[in-house]
Amino acid sequence: MTDPLSLLAVAGAGTLGAGLFSLAALRGWRGWLELKRLELSTPQAPSRARSELAALRDRIRRLEAIADGRA
Repeated sequence: MTDPLSLLAVAGAGTLGAGLFSLAALRGWRGWLELKRLELSTPQAPSRARSELAALRDRIRRLEAIADGRA
């Protein structure tokens, strides 16, 4: 294994492997960032919170009506 050609082949394979791993990791990182951008740009979360808030207000009104003896 002291042959210079063997050492060059091992070093080249290692460099190629590291490069392929880096490209795969970069692609995964970009995909994750795009997913987070899409999650932040969708208006679903605020509308869901509004509907939950409206349901909570309705429950409070019903409980107040029960407490006042109107129901």
